[in-house]
Amino acid sequence: MNRRDLIKSAALAAVSAAAAAPQINLEEITIDEIQKGFQSGRFTAKTLTEAYLARIDAIDRQGPAINAVIELNPEALRIAAELDRERQAKGPRSPLHGVPVFIKDNIDTSGAMSTTAGSLALLGAPTPKDAFLVTRLRAAGAVLLGKTNLSEWANFRGQNSTSGWSGRGGQTKNPYALDRNPSGSSSGSGAATAASLCAVAVGTETDGSIVSPASVNGLVGIKPTVGLISRSGIIPISASQDTAGPMARTVRDAVLLLNALAAPDSAGPATSRAPKTRVDYAEFLDRNGLRGARLGIVRKSFGFSAAVDKLMDQCIAAMKSGGAEIVDPVEIPPDPKIAEPENEVLLYEFKSGLNAYLKARGSTLTLADLIAFNEKNGASELAHFGQELFRQAEKKGPLTEPAYVKARAECIRLARTEGIDAVCSKHRLQALVAPTSCLAWLTDYVNGDSSNGGCSTPPAVAGYPHITVPAGLVHGLPAGISFFGPAWSEPALIKVAYAFEQATRARRKPTFARSA
Repeated sequence: MNRRDLIKSAALAAVSAAAAAPQINLEEITIDEIQKGFQSGRFTAKTLTEAYLARIDAIDRQGPAINAVIELNPEALRIAAELDRERQAKGPRSPLHGVPVFIKDNIDTSGAMSTTAGSLALLGAPTPKDAFLVTRLRAAGAVLLGKTNLSEWANFRGQNSTSGWSGRGGQTKNPYALDRNPSGSSSGSGAATAASLCAVAVGTETDGSIVSPASVNGLVGIKPTVGLISRSGIIPISASQDTAGPMARTVRDAVLLLNALAAPDSAGPATSRAPKTRVDYAEFLDRNGLRGARLGIVRKSFGFSAAVDKLMDQCIAAMKSGGAEIVDPVEIPPDPKIAEPENEVLLYEFKSGLNAYLKARGSTLTLADLIAFNEKNGASELAHFGQELFRQAEKKGPLTEPAYVKARAECIRLARTEGIDAVCSKHRLQALVAPTSCLAWLTDYVNGDSSNGGCSTPPAVAGYPHITVPAGLVHGLPAGISFFGPAWSEPALIKVAYAFEQATRARRKPTFARSA
C-alpha cells in the first residue's frame, strides 16, 4: 500500500470510529464552552474530535457536501487521546488544549498529511517539518483535524479564476447558499468554520484571502500586521504581504487563536519587526471598547450594493450608540491606483519566494516545472482557468531589478505614507471602517469570480492589521464590516471589533440553502 492509500485508509478509519461519537451540539460552540465541557467531564478531547469527524462526514462529505476539507488528519484521535491523558495528569496547556482546529492546505505539516496548495503537482511529496505556526498549535495542545481546501495556489495562478476551487480538492461551496461562492483563497477554512466542522481555523492572506471568505461566510477574520505570525513553512506569494491569521465564529475565539499563533521565529525574519514584549490580546476584549474611539468611515469602499450600504449605516449608528466618535468620510488612495504596483510586486515576489520555498522543502521543482506540469495535466489542472500569472511571474528577474524596487516603493507610499498612516494621524483615528467585501456571488466556471467590492487592498499592501466582524445578513447572505489601522494596532482594533460584536450580535448560523 503506497503512502496516499495509507493516509486514505487511516482517514476512513477515523471517520468510522466517529460513527459512534457522543451527541454533542457542535453548532456555534465556542472555545470557552469546549473547555467547560472538558472540565465538567461532559466530553473529552477524543469524544469531541469523534463528534467533529462525524459532523464532517455528515455535512462536508454527504448531505450539503460543502467540500471544505481537503484531507483529514489520520492521527487526530490519537493526538486527542494523548491530550486527554495529559490534562488528567498535569492540567491544560492553554485555552486551546484539546480544541479541534483546521489549517489551510498551504501550511506545512510533517507526518501523514500532505501540503499542496491544492495542486496535484505537490501531492504525495511530504514536507520535512511543521510550519512554525503548526509547532505553536501543537505546543498549545490543539488537535489538528486536518487541512482545508483553498483556491489553488492561494488564487495566484490564472486570470478569471474561480475561488474555492483546486485541482486536488475540487470546489468548496458556501454553506449559506450552496450555489454561491465561499470566496478565497482561504475558502475551506471559512466554510468549515462557518459550518461548525471545527472550533476555529487558520487561513492565510496576501490581499483579502482571510477577510473576504470570513465576510461571506459570516465569520470573524483577523489579518494581522505582517510579521506578527511567522510565515516559515507556508507556501508563499508575497514576502511583503503574506500572513496567516485566525478565522472563527466569535472575536474572542479568534483572539485566543491569535495568542497561540503570534510569536517570534528565528527562521522567520519578518517577525523581528513585531513588538518585543509578549502581548495577551485577550486583555483587549472590552465590551466598552467603542466608548471614545475615533473611527473613520472609508466611503469610497461603499457603493457596490445599496442593501449593504444600508446595513453599514445601521452598523455605524450602533457604533455611535456605543460611544464612538465617527469621522465620516475619510479619504485614502483608491484601489485602482494601488493595483498596478501591487501586481508587479506580487509577480516578482512570487517567483522568488516560491522557488526558495520549494528548495527548502527538498523539492527539485521550480515555478517553470509547475507551469510544465499544469500543461501536461491540463484536463485536471486547467479545466476552468489558466496560468497566466504563473507565466508572467516566471518572466520576472531578481528583486534587485529597478522595476520591482520602484513598484514596492510606490506601494509603500500609497498604502502607508499617503494612505493609512496619513489619514489615521490627521484625524487621530483608532480604526478605519468599511464594508469588508461584496456578498457571495454565484460560482461560475465560465466567467470566473464576480466580486465587485471590498476594502482589503490598502491594509494588505501596507502589511497592516485588518479585522472583519459579521454585520448581518442581506438577502440571506452574510456581510462583514471591517476595522483596519496602522502597523501593530491589533489591540485597538480588537477593542472596537469586540465591542461592536457584543453590541450587535449579528452572526447567524448557515442554513445550507440550495440557493439565495
